[in-house]
Amino acid sequence: MEENKSKIKLASLVLLIFSSIFGFNNSINAYYQMGYYSIIWYLVSALLFFLPSAMIFAEYGSTFKGAKGGIYSWLKGSVSDQTAFVGTFIWLAAWVIWLVSSTQFFFVSVSTLIFGHDTTTSWHLGGLSSTQTLGIMEIVFMVIVTFFAVKGVDKISFISNIGGIFTLAIAIGFPVLSLLVFFLNHGQLAQPLNVTTLTHSPNPAFQTPVATISFMIYALFAYGGLETSAGVIDSVDKPEKTFPRALIIAMVVMTTLYALNILMCGVSANWASKLGAKGVNLGNVEYVLINNLGYVLGQKIGLSVAGCQTLSSVISHFAGLADVLSGIAAAILMVYSPIKSFVMGCDPDFLPKKMTQLNKHGMPEKAMWVQALIVSVIIFFISFGGSAAGEFYTILMDMMNVSSTAPYLFLIGAFPFFKKKEGLNRPFVFFKSNKTATVVSLVTWIVVAIGIIFTCIEPLFTGDIKTAFWTAIGPVLFGVVALVYFQWKTKQSLADDSIVEE
Repeated sequence: MEENKSKIKLASLVLLIFSSIFGFNNSINAYYQMGYYSIIWYLVSALLFFLPSAMIFAEYGSTFKGAKGGIYSWLKGSVSDQTAFVGTFIWLAAWVIWLVSSTQFFFVSVSTLIFGHDTTTSWHLGGLSSTQTLGIMEIVFMVIVTFFAVKGVDKISFISNIGGIFTLAIAIGFPVLSLLVFFLNHGQLAQPLNVTTLTHSPNPAFQTPVATISFMIYALFAYGGLETSAGVIDSVDKPEKTFPRALIIAMVVMTTLYALNILMCGVSANWASKLGAKGVNLGNVEYVLINNLGYVLGQKIGLSVAGCQTLSSVISHFAGLADVLSGIAAAILMVYSPIKSFVMGCDPDFLPKKMTQLNKHGMPEKAMWVQALIVSVIIFFISFGGSAAGEFYTILMDMMNVSSTAPYLFLIGAFPFFKKKEGLNRPFVFFKSNKTATVVSLVTWIVVAIGIIFTCIEPLFTGDIKTAFWTAIGPVLFGVVALVYFQWKTKQSLADDSIVEE
């Protein structure tokens, strides 16, 4: 009974998936970039990527329900150990870089929670600059997150529940308040809804086919991260049923909320007057729209100017709180899931023994602390290294862009081989025939590949050769490192076996 109590139930798993993938600001950014036109691209991305990949991962997850190696075990059980090692290493490297960048965005949310807007550029600790101060704070945050993550999956589930609830609250609260404004305004929209606004972007920067395709990629990857939930599948209650159900529920909820929140943005904010103004950008557009919604709502219910500003501030602070809590939940999951999948999935002889050891909570604690050390060193170098470090950080971000999505090519490409594997217990089967599975995998694989290729070449259209190079080289470099290491360890292992036989 005690063991069952610590297992992750359906509701908790849905919230865990939701808090680690769904981004309320994705809807806001979509409206800023493409207006109502973005709804179509989000729905297309859901149909061509999110739906098939969710079902593919559901089949993997239910079949390999007892595997502790997450996506490593999926790839190894479907294709080969080498493919799993290379694909998972690329994935892990991308998430390590993500941990570096996510800590910066986290403190922007903290600032918004406290002050109502971003004040991080004015933060100073002693004689340190704001960049150095933030660097120290980011390292402390990384240590705290790792400290809680190594305490066990029940701690991860608890924090993810809180983060998921607040993320869901802001994602639902925004359209609810927008609908209230809609009714109080007698059905009038600030941004007109018609054929033109549904098929054209109001943003001058998104008028060309190249810009439109670039947004399609953005919409595609707004659903990214679904595979990270595989790292906790061995801790899920009745995973063969719970995991597929959680993926389906999360998929439907996220797709609906993305489309609904994009539509609701136009209730209180006319694009040209509110978002076309100078100073609005992707970094602050979320709070610009939320502040505007609060102010307009205040006007509609008859508040004074001061009352409108107060209501606007309250809603902004709540949004900041939701971002902070979801940021903590996502960070804790990412500190644990990728490294756990890699360490628990690969051959124990390929890694130092201490890295594969589990603590009393079933966590690869030493490996997680090594990861925290690596992330902290990178953050410290970026914060205190001057302009050269800033250049290094830009390179890292460029390398992560594609590296975080390249593993989808491995996972989706391996699915037809998985379907042909005999002797596997398959509690959940969505694709009834191997032919259907192959066709769907091929279409989804091509969609992801086009997105990756275009992400690599897009900077070339503006003459930014350096960004194009580092974006393309990221997964290649990580993959080559993994392949060389795997082959070296394999040869070493074979040599050791031959010595023992002699």
